[in-house]
Amino acid sequence: MSTTEQKRPVRIAIMTVSDSRTLENDTSGDALQRMATEDGHEVVERILVPDDIYRIRYEISRWIIDPKVEAVITTGGTGLTGRDGTPEAVAPLLDRTIEGFGELFRWVSYQTVKTSTIASRALGGVANGTFIFCLPGSTGACKDAWKGVLHDQLDINHRPCNLVELMPRLTES
Repeated sequence: MSTTEQKRPVRIAIMTVSDSRTLENDTSGDALQRMATEDGHEVVERILVPDDIYRIRYEISRWIIDPKVEAVITTGGTGLTGRDGTPEAVAPLLDRTIEGFGELFRWVSYQTVKTSTIASRALGGVANGTFIFCLPGSTGACKDAWKGVLHDQLDINHRPCNLVELMPRLTES
């Protein structure tokens, strides 16, 4: 099988961080789930948690030890207000950060929201061989992140390189 014929669905867990949304009105989580599924990935779990760093950390820790979860995408809690604590919850769990993810997300986002993107603290990294991407809570930001970054990087056929091909080597010593 040639590289361009390979199919490699990624098993993804999605977390919405919000004190005001429910799963019934979570348009950002809906959009992420729809885009991931349309691209052939499997959403293995989707939850909504309050803006509480310890609850966020607990759920992500549960996923990074679960071999069924290869990538975690969070939406919400990446802004600048006192309740926005997703980066603080996630950063201590990371073995490695992916600085380019946040940088590229903000560049993609700039095309849509211009300088308002400076308020985003989008974050990417790896913990225990699991990719983690923390996105802003707006549906538009989730679409920008998926279409502008994750769509390609979670596709093993994307060239010259992609994150999926690194998965078998993420826990090397």
